[in-house]
Amino acid sequence: MNAPIPGPPDPASTRGPLPGYLDHARIGPLSRRAATALTAATVLAGRADPADLDRLFALGDAARNSAARLLDARPHEIALAPSTSNGLFTVAAALHGPGTVLVPRGEFPANLYPWLRFAGRGGPDVRLLDPDGPRHITPDLLRRHLTPDVTALTVSAVDSLTGHLAPLAALKELLGPDRLLIVDAIQGLGAVPLEADAADVLVSGGQKWLRAGWGAALMLVRDRCGERLAPGLGGWAGVTAPFAVRHPAPSLPGAAAHLATNPDFPAAAAIGAAVDDLLDRGGPAAAGIRIRVTLAELLDRARQAGAEVLSDGLDPRERAGIGSFRLPGHAPDRVHRTLEAAGVITTRRDEWIRLSPHTSTPAAAVDLFAEALRALTHRTTRTHGDTRADTTPTGTSSTTDTTSTSTSTSTSTSTESSTHTRPHAHTSAHTSTPTDAQEPSCPTS
Repeated sequence: MNAPIPGPPDPASTRGPLPGYLDHARIGPLSRRAATALTAATVLAGRADPADLDRLFALGDAARNSAARLLDARPHEIALAPSTSNGLFTVAAALHGPGTVLVPRGEFPANLYPWLRFAGRGGPDVRLLDPDGPRHITPDLLRRHLTPDVTALTVSAVDSLTGHLAPLAALKELLGPDRLLIVDAIQGLGAVPLEADAADVLVSGGQKWLRAGWGAALMLVRDRCGERLAPGLGGWAGVTAPFAVRHPAPSLPGAAAHLATNPDFPAAAAIGAAVDDLLDRGGPAAAGIRIRVTLAELLDRARQAGAEVLSDGLDPRERAGIGSFRLPGHAPDRVHRTLEAAGVITTRRDEWIRLSPHTSTPAAAVDLFAEALRALTHRTTRTHGDTRADTTPTGTSSTTDTTSTSTSTSTSTSTESSTHTRPHAHTSAHTSTPTDAQEPSCPTS
């Protein structure tokens, strides 16, 4: 039976994200600029006028040019993939063996499965590296595993739980020119400055820190490694003469050689607008300062409530826009539910509660978060006149909460697990309504 077509949005669903929205590492609500570009491109896509279609297709080129500015690359080194996972699978299909690709064991699965799937199918073998404490990858760890058979290292620019910022330049220096550094940048691009020039290959979707929604990801393939990558998934859109009499036709130069088909042009317009917006506001350096300051304030409030902070072993320069904490003596599912009930939206990953603010996060979010923790840690129950503190053991949860953990949702092929057991009234507000951080009248962005 087909699902009913939704009617007009409820007014409550168009209010934008809640003031306490601290979950940009999972979903970045569409920015106003990205949403405007998406809407305009969708209008063009609904017309049959050839001139409008030409304008629509040109939006893909504009997005690549903007991405080249952001990543200090040449436009032909950029292609638009449908998602981070699709881009990583494209790279895995292009990197033929023999050899070994190193993957930190704690990598988000989007940066693990492409290599596992192609190992034994023409791709290199996979070797998992155990992290060094809160650091998911370090030069010392890489050095210990840099055997002659290693041909590539694939790593997240920012770890999705600890928030550790990978030292990309130091890693590439160790790898040298003959080994590839492949970077999943989705948890860093748009949040903090990245040493992107060190990456031979870099992939990032737009639905998190870029706040561009789904459907397009930036895929960077540097010229210096282009000959090392065969067009494994390259299709008709990646060749010079797609309608030639004989096939395969020669591949296009640069990253376009790996395209299976045309990009989603409205999504391309949105990610291009998001990148332009980021650059116009001072770029990743300016964004990183604001995000790190807000995150530090949030984590200070968590410590004041007695929390353990996962990133406390990291130098400030090693921290990105993600921080995780746990509250001893309180079940993580209860902490997560209590925060959400107070309008503070986070992600729970097992025993850890993950915080990920953005430049658009208002100061009120810190106060909401602190008040929710204060209420949780000072909550008392009165039974027959007795006053008892909430001392539920960490890790204890109800049957419902256990079930909800196993039924995590995916916001894309590289999105974090969610512990919600049912949709909430504010869910659509996270993604459907654009906001603009510069407008004081929209403090919920």
